[in-house]
Amino acid sequence: MFIPRYFFVTGGTGISRVSELNAFDKALQRAGIAQSNLVHATSIIPPSAVEISPLSLPPGSIVFAVLAEARGGEGERVSAGIAWGMPSDGSYGYVVEAHGSKSYGEILRELRSKIVEMARSRGLRLSYFRTRVETLRVPKGCYGAAVAAVVFVPDQLVEGIT
Repeated sequence: MFIPRYFFVTGGTGISRVSELNAFDKALQRAGIAQSNLVHATSIIPPSAVEISPLSLPPGSIVFAVLAEARGGEGERVSAGIAWGMPSDGSYGYVVEAHGSKSYGEILRELRSKIVEMARSRGLRLSYFRTRVETLRVPKGCYGAAVAAVVFVPDQLVEGIT
């Protein structure tokens, strides 16, 4: 069983004249996670997990991530955001995501309401929460993508650098 003790938050946007997939790949490149195989994780940060600065992951590594993603075509706004926080009682934390053809402010409001509700439904109070939002107006003749992610990091990748 993998229970991560470390995580980092990242994000990026990308555009391509070829396809939405290529725009998504460029957004992952800007986020620094395109060289990894991302496995979808849901919304829990383990107790006492430590947030670290983004780090370079070995190419081909399989990593678990909570990923918000939006893709679109010319003239569209694509936005993706993540909120993460820890409750004041020291138990596990939460991650929520939002995405779509929404403004920066709309994504922030959605993230806030989601993370507050997630804590409230468990009878907990968050000691803090943070957000990361990526947004892009797709240029004419292009496809665009935005990503924001919480990436869980295996201990052995961190032990040598902390």
